[in-house]
Amino acid sequence: MAAMTAPNKKPLLSMLDLVAVREGGTAAQAIEIAVTTARKAEALGFARYWLAEHHNMPGIASSATAVLVGHIAGATQHIRVGSGGVMLPNHAPLVVAEAFGTLASIYPGRIDLGLGRAPGTDGATMRALRRDRFETEADFPRDVAELQRLLGPVQPGQAIVAVPGAGTRVPIWLLGSSLFSAQLAAERGLPYAFASHFAPRLLHAALDLYRSLFRPSSVLDKPYAIVGVPLVAAPTDDEAQYLASSTYQRVLGILTGRRGLLPPPVQGYLERLGAQERQAIADFLAVAVIGGPQTVREGFAALAQATRADEFMLVSDVFDPPLRLRSLEIAAAARQAL
Repeated sequence: MAAMTAPNKKPLLSMLDLVAVREGGTAAQAIEIAVTTARKAEALGFARYWLAEHHNMPGIASSATAVLVGHIAGATQHIRVGSGGVMLPNHAPLVVAEAFGTLASIYPGRIDLGLGRAPGTDGATMRALRRDRFETEADFPRDVAELQRLLGPVQPGQAIVAVPGAGTRVPIWLLGSSLFSAQLAAERGLPYAFASHFAPRLLHAALDLYRSLFRPSSVLDKPYAIVGVPLVAAPTDDEAQYLASSTYQRVLGILTGRRGLLPPPVQGYLERLGAQERQAIADFLAVAVIGGPQTVREGFAALAQATRADEFMLVSDVFDPPLRLRSLEIAAAARQAL
């Protein structure tokens, strides 16, 4: 397999979908919206479409991540589809290798396996997922190595073989919001995605560490970094801010432990909040790009210069599905103008 080379050009665009269940909607409708959005992202030339594993959250319908990856891949033609990510402590590496090996066998050359080391849920749900398993985040490097072996060529005397999976070399990405996965990705020569769409504080430190410690590998000869970017775009800054109030409400719910369905936008939402709440939302969305076409272009340009990211992984929580698709169109045009 030829080594992947990081491009020296404007960042590619990709999409991360949590498959939000909207107020008044259902999980089935959320999945249908995800399919429509993936098709739009493909038509706009996006590089990949990822789905995130979360559990026991009423507003997120992406818990069965591998199932959704297959569903989205089957509904599209060529865009890469993957996990952003599979929360590895919740799963035995062999099960993950078999699932993604199966996907890679059905959709060759189109499947990504992004791995996270957090459970992606609360403690009680974590115990329900794992039953009698006692995996911790500290086991993550060992599990990543095991997955690399299971997805690689079968070795002489190998006792356990993933079927399907062995020899598929499904690309593994390490995801993180701290420095741990940045260092591990660098040491293993793997591509890296930073979760700045919800935890931007260590973004620059993580990218610097990843690049400075990077060791070329058989899959990647230079560092390759994705940066998560919350996006709400509209024809005007004012409309974008109005639509972004759905995101602001969702973020405040996360910060206060009151998660729910994705709410419709509310006029003047931020102005109703206290200064502390507004600051907390602003900190959460520190790398967000929200505005009209010119604002989006300027936001992308500033973020590209600050991070030197190879890709922007957009997260767009727009309540009205057609306006979400319009947001992606504006983003694609802004990227072209860089």
